[in-house]
Amino acid sequence: QVQLVESGGGLVQAGGSLRLSCAASGSIFSIDAMGWYRQVRQVPGKQRELVAFITSGGTTNYADSVKGRFTISRDNAKNTVYLQMNNMKPEDTAVYYCQAGGLIRQNGYRIPEVWGQGTLVNVSS
Repeated sequence: QVQLVESGGGLVQAGGSLRLSCAASGSIFSIDAMGWYRQVRQVPGKQRELVAFITSGGTTNYADSVKGRFTISRDNAKNTVYLQMNNMKPEDTAVYYCQAGGLIRQNGYRIPEVWGQGTLVNVSS
């Protein structure tokens, strides 16, 4: 069974930093892309939005709202993705979800996407 386990969320003051980690496990051979999404809890109907993603080759993409403040990176050998969040703002408060896309297991089975359980990030003003 493939699992994504996130860590690193918590409470931080505006202007501060947090680093999220997400480790994938379960006899994984490779993962095409890994990314972070977030969902604001207090806004009914608001869609989960992409924060950043990174491909196995290192290509990255960021939401405009986090460019210059957040950095995504990954360790392919550890099947782990990180999100370094600097100069954080109250509007960054959300549940952050890790996602792995195009995952291939050691037995050759391909899984289109897997999601983590989410980690809460709370930025106080």
